[in-house]
Amino acid sequence: MTTALNNPGAPMRVRGIQKRFGAFTALDNVSLDVAAGELVCLLGPSGCGKTTLLRCIAGLERQDSGELYLGERDVSLLPPQARDYGILFQSYALFPNLTVEANIGYGLTGSGRDEVRQRVGQMLELVDLVGSEKKYPGQLSGGQQQRVALARALAPAPSLLLLDEPMSALDARVREHLCTELRQLQRRLGVTTLMVTHNQDEAMLMADRIAVMNNGKVEQYATPQAIYDRPATPFVAEFVGQGNWLPFSRNSASHAQVGGLNLRLADDAGVATSGRLFCRPEAISVNPPVHEENLFPAKVREITFLGNRCRMSFELEHLPGHPLLAELAPEAMPRLGAQHIWVALPPRSLQVFA
Repeated sequence: MTTALNNPGAPMRVRGIQKRFGAFTALDNVSLDVAAGELVCLLGPSGCGKTTLLRCIAGLERQDSGELYLGERDVSLLPPQARDYGILFQSYALFPNLTVEANIGYGLTGSGRDEVRQRVGQMLELVDLVGSEKKYPGQLSGGQQQRVALARALAPAPSLLLLDEPMSALDARVREHLCTELRQLQRRLGVTTLMVTHNQDEAMLMADRIAVMNNGKVEQYATPQAIYDRPATPFVAEFVGQGNWLPFSRNSASHAQVGGLNLRLADDAGVATSGRLFCRPEAISVNPPVHEENLFPAKVREITFLGNRCRMSFELEHLPGHPLLAELAPEAMPRLGAQHIWVALPPRSLQVFA
């Protein structure tokens, strides 16, 4: 065991992982690279394969085929204890009959008493729990229990940290605070981290890159901004954030026909000749002060106040029966005025899906 706060994080490579449970394919040829010191989120709905992938990496499940590398080591067939990772489960899995310091030091077998005491002290300071070492888990809040579990996972100075929905048991305010704390701590330590979550806000807040999973496959692996701004598939577009969809047919390289409307497209919108156009609600301009392209009359259906923003449902007059959403700041509401408005769908905000 080292007395440094952490070993340098090691890169991780996942190559062609397949996993089946009977007739069900949980992982279908999954590959991804995680750089040293990077925090990657596996994001997707329940049953998409993200937890199975984490368990295969941890050695808690054996993949049917494929390889796993941590640094230059092939760990594909190694037992969990030989893979050099720390893991934080959804339930934290603390021992209720052990004190905080005993929980943190539990994995430090083979070290002398003084060395364990020193390491536990470092971990308590790291997670801001100095003074709580003699308490038991039942005497701590949910957020404090999570910090103890995190300290225990980090105590052996692993090359890889695995997080299995670590925030799901916390309320929204505590969750956001701890997400920020955990991200800052991970950056400071430089430990390579893989985190499973179904919460897109957590993934956006914490990740260097996000692997969006669906039906056992990675549909897109990119930075949070790239996934939000340019989703690779309709599933990614619908799963991450809100969106509007418009059926279209291409009538030229630069224009699309949507009902009775002719919309100009950006040069990089996509090449499909028919399908659906995708547009984020916040990209839509409502009653723009100057003329914009793709400007059409519309009728307001409903406005919902959401605190720091307002969501407006509307219909384009030339596309009745097809409600769309726009989001705007509350201070923009007074200029909406009457029920009849003008909206602009900027070409740069329209993405084509076949």
